[in-house]
Amino acid sequence: MSKPRVLVTRAVFPETIDKLKQHFDVEANTDDAEWSSEELIRRLQGKQGAFTTGSVKIDEALLAACPDLKICANMAVGYNNFDVDAMARHGVMATNAPDVLTETTADFGFALLMATARRITESEHFLRRGEWKKWSYDMFAGSDVHGSTLGILGMGRIGQGIARRGALGFGMKVIYHNRSRLDASIESELRASYVSKEELLKSADHLVLVLPYSPAAHHAIGAAELKQMKPTATLVNLARGGIVDDAALAEALRDRTIAAAGLDVFEGEPAVNPSLLTVTNVVLTPHIASATIPTRRAMADLAADNLISFLGGNGPLTPIVSPKK
Repeated sequence: MSKPRVLVTRAVFPETIDKLKQHFDVEANTDDAEWSSEELIRRLQGKQGAFTTGSVKIDEALLAACPDLKICANMAVGYNNFDVDAMARHGVMATNAPDVLTETTADFGFALLMATARRITESEHFLRRGEWKKWSYDMFAGSDVHGSTLGILGMGRIGQGIARRGALGFGMKVIYHNRSRLDASIESELRASYVSKEELLKSADHLVLVLPYSPAAHHAIGAAELKQMKPTATLVNLARGGIVDDAALAEALRDRTIAAAGLDVFEGEPAVNPSLLTVTNVVLTPHIASATIPTRRAMADLAADNLISFLGGNGPLTPIVSPKK
């Protein structure tokens, strides 16, 4: 009996490929080429499964052209590269990789918050340019993290991880807004208070975005929202590009509407809005919040295990449920 055929759409750990080869006939993108939609469709012909990353778009046109496809396993917790409704219509299972990156991503989110608040990138560039000649009382004076008010928009697993670090590690007052309020027991554990979005924007000293992307969340933070924030506040986007209006943010940073921002995700990435590159009070990282070797291995293993379980007839391990409209 022939093995199911699987396409690995981007380069991944050799051990992951070896694991998949025990169960499937595998075509692997070992060169890590970024295939066009047409090339991806060509390579998916006759394939029952696809191992995908967040840069690989699965949409209606592809699904219609790939009738043998049964499952796409995303090596990411986010899945805005998937048209989940179209996949459901075509009977194609969608899976992601939750849980395994929660703590690592929360670590990075807090690191980005601190780098933003304490102006670490800006001051390092100053030093590297050879401009540090003397001490001064206000040289790169930023804002305190300890004892300040941490606002979190989106209180899923990662948001809760950031809340825990802030409340228990830094004595921060934690406020949050979410589509649905957490149970009182979780709020108590996190020392977090539920507030309206307006109150969150008005009160947070440091606002961290950790909500999933959806059409409803597009530009959830734009010019109007930035104007509601404190002029001393910082904004960290750890979620997905498109949740922040990057052009409006660049203008707000230039005008000092808010003090600073830290961004790990961008609209249209890997392209970055050129305006963001011209302001100094922003920390920019290339979507690396989950980038530790143990976590990336765990993400790859979970995507592979979803393919193995589903195509082996045992169902998906972490199926994606389309969010309610």
